[in-house]
Amino acid sequence: MAEYQDHISIAGDFPDEYAESQYTKKLRGAVAKVKANASQIIESLIVNATNRRWVNNKNDKHNRNASEGWYRYDTYFAMPVQGSGECNKRLNYYIATLVVRKTTNRLYLYDIINIKKEASTPLEPK
Repeated sequence: MAEYQDHISIAGDFPDEYAESQYTKKLRGAVAKVKANASQIIESLIVNATNRRWVNNKNDKHNRNASEGWYRYDTYFAMPVQGSGECNKRLNYYIATLVVRKTTNRLYLYDIINIKKEASTPLEPK
């Protein structure tokens, strides 16, 4: 995140939103599992964030906790795909969007959405 000098904090309500958001509830299969596992690498997702853009507050319920609107960032990460035994067979690469709420004095990670497997990455040799 050195590109923007932004310091993104983790608020106390982040775990609930991360696990119970409308986006998360719609996830099925591999992407649901990827989002669950991505909770282990939140710091890396923030460090890899690029392409910051501001989004106005669209829902009145967020007027208090996102008083200054929202930032969205693009991020990327890799998840190992286990082969037989203990060895990692390969990595699957993903892109996602970080949703960050902006208050008058801080930025707070709110959710991770739009998780998509990156198909353009060649497979690693066996």
